[in-house]
Amino acid sequence: MSGNTFGTLFAVTNFGESHGPAIGCVIDGCPPGMALSEADIQGDLDRRRPGTSRHVTQRNEPDAVRILSGVYEGRTTGTPIALLIENTDQRSKDYGQIAQQFRPGHADFTYWKKYGIRDPRGGGRSSARLTAPMVAAGAVAKKWLFERYGTVFRGCMAQIGEIEIPFESWEHVPNNPFFAPVADVAHLEAYMDALRKAGDSCGARVRVTASKVPVGLGEPLFDKLDADIAWAMMGINAVKGVEIGAGFASVVQRGTTHGDSITPEGFETNNAGGVLGGISSGQDLDVAIAIKPTSSIISPRRSIDVDNQPVEVVTKGRHDPCVGIRATPIAEAMLALVVIEHALRNRAQCGDVNAPKLPGGTEHPSPQSSFL
Repeated sequence: MSGNTFGTLFAVTNFGESHGPAIGCVIDGCPPGMALSEADIQGDLDRRRPGTSRHVTQRNEPDAVRILSGVYEGRTTGTPIALLIENTDQRSKDYGQIAQQFRPGHADFTYWKKYGIRDPRGGGRSSARLTAPMVAAGAVAKKWLFERYGTVFRGCMAQIGEIEIPFESWEHVPNNPFFAPVADVAHLEAYMDALRKAGDSCGARVRVTASKVPVGLGEPLFDKLDADIAWAMMGINAVKGVEIGAGFASVVQRGTTHGDSITPEGFETNNAGGVLGGISSGQDLDVAIAIKPTSSIISPRRSIDVDNQPVEVVTKGRHDPCVGIRATPIAEAMLALVVIEHALRNRAQCGDVNAPKLPGGTEHPSPQSSFL
């Protein structure tokens, strides 16, 4: 199986299976000299980890990260950084019944047809558990980008199932289990309780932003910054759609509205989502992702087995009724991995370019985001 490495200059190779002894990644290309400890990484892993509320899978994994290499006396050395996360709460017996069956909406069928063999325990390599190493790598990228440019990554839940969540304040996001930017989440709690009781699942829409992004990241043709963002977001389990800036709302906008007017003080709007012609403008990167309903549910559904015989599939075990609930730190991490890749590339190619400055202009044009 190929396709397990993300990035080139900041390359992250992901390994492991959902019910294997451990999962992790190797980061190749992290600049040397940055102070780095496990505590710098653990915070984001704690935000993503399972078992944190009744609204997500009750698999109780501490997701404690260990740095195995690439750090000496508390600083990165420029050599590969190996990060390890042990699996401690597997229940492989929950998957015995479906080992010879294909769950509708899951990767069981395609994995089996492509490789001729699959690990049915928790989805094996197709499990969203494999997003944990990417969150760990993203935490390393976030730290370097913040120290170098002041870049800050934030995300929130914008919709869960049919319920749209209006933006109130970023301050609310860490104070509820949904990453919702609202003070009162009682209606979301009731919705999820009813969904779990019904044995069903729902999708979600998550927004993620990056502030204080350097101007000039991205290339104008095949390596556009927004194209790489879309590619990265589609690499997250269960993501079925990506929007940059106004996204699909651009269809009904007029050119007089969509084009972000520029004044001597900066941009007036951010319909472009921080990217113009594939290159960062200095405004906030503004991204939204659509996440499909969880495929593993206890409600019976029709399918086939490996002998092409009709079966009724019931997926037991511990699963998120909405995988989008824990997707916010994952989306933040993937955005950070794209930004650091382009930042390192831009430093290598254009590090000695004296960019022209506009009289009275700002390095990071306003407004930064419609969410602020």
